[in-house]
Amino acid sequence: MKKHLLAGLCTAALLAPGAALAAGHEVKIGIILGFSGPIESLTPDMAAGAELAMSEVTESGLFLDGHVVSAVRADSTCIDAAAATAAAERLISAEGVAAIMGADCSGVTTAIINNATVPQGIVNISPSATSPALSSIEDNGLFFRTAPSDARQGVVLAEVMMDRGFEEVAVSFTNNDYGKGFADAFVAAFEGMGGSVTLSAPHEDGRGDYSAEVGALAAAGGDALVVLGYVDQGGLGVIRSAIDTGAFDTFAGGDGMFGTSLVENLGADLESWFGTLPGSAVGDDNPWPAVAEAAGVNHEGPFVGQSYDAAALILLAMAAGGDHTSEAAAANMLAVANAPGEPIAAGELAKALEILAAGGEIDYVGATGVEFNDVGEPDGVFNEFELQSGSLETVNVR
Repeated sequence: MKKHLLAGLCTAALLAPGAALAAGHEVKIGIILGFSGPIESLTPDMAAGAELAMSEVTESGLFLDGHVVSAVRADSTCIDAAAATAAAERLISAEGVAAIMGADCSGVTTAIINNATVPQGIVNISPSATSPALSSIEDNGLFFRTAPSDARQGVVLAEVMMDRGFEEVAVSFTNNDYGKGFADAFVAAFEGMGGSVTLSAPHEDGRGDYSAEVGALAAAGGDALVVLGYVDQGGLGVIRSAIDTGAFDTFAGGDGMFGTSLVENLGADLESWFGTLPGSAVGDDNPWPAVAEAAGVNHEGPFVGQSYDAAALILLAMAAGGDHTSEAAAANMLAVANAPGEPIAAGELAKALEILAAGGEIDYVGATGVEFNDVGEPDGVFNEFELQSGSLETVNVR
């Protein structure tokens, strides 16, 4: 199994370029997200969330005797595995990052794990790669994620559809690891609850015309169209075509389709839109919104809190291990993320560093209520959202 951390961690972690301290007292952390591609409208806020955690740690002056943390960004593209791998290799070899926050989309995350981070002994934590296949990837204990698997989100979305009275739906999913994994989980759950899926079919991103795909979905029928794709790419195109042709007027989706750009692009033509995305397990007293707002970070965007948590966990795990290496981060990740220990909320990273420096234990709660299972990912909670008067509102937490 992936993580019974970490006596067998490969010695590459000791030798990797990212394990060496950069010039002076600087520790570099890579941020690799799709700054271009099908979720490019989401990633600036995600990066800002991660960089907020890094700034908070640096400004405390308590990180490994005053070391400064700096972020180095790279573009995963979300969809181009070769480009994402090259970007990760540049972060490790040329920039000398000690760890990586990212990637974002599941396919490029898989490529980075297999071709860059594991071979070179570098920890990476994804805030948003949700493919069920990542739960069992061979990672030498180096990969973690702060977003839960779509194996669970598929069940939650199926529950939302059933609770809203939909018994027959069609499904369109982006033709990659994320889309297929999510669709398989949703279809199995929905049919297991007594629902009927008339057609579950892939769509390719980057096309200008989705009329053929929508025609097949319309012919199969259904009370709603479930779109499991990307908000700035094929998912948008499928919904646009379905609206234009009158094939469907009610749409549901998952985390990859959540974003204000969808509402802005479709305007008043989008009348009924709802779905799910990973949320926060922290209660109403969560300080994260105030912490983010004070720093000018849009906390309401998808995976922004998860990005803050991913960066914070990397640094706190290093601090717990007393070293700025991926080996220290991997070996201490579960210890800082989980009980026992002093609960650490968003905005309390200085407090966490003080406790660790004194030899104490912490239980990182953070922005989203992180609690890792034995494969290094949260089981998670999910927000149910819907379109209300032109804006996306959370109407339930599951």
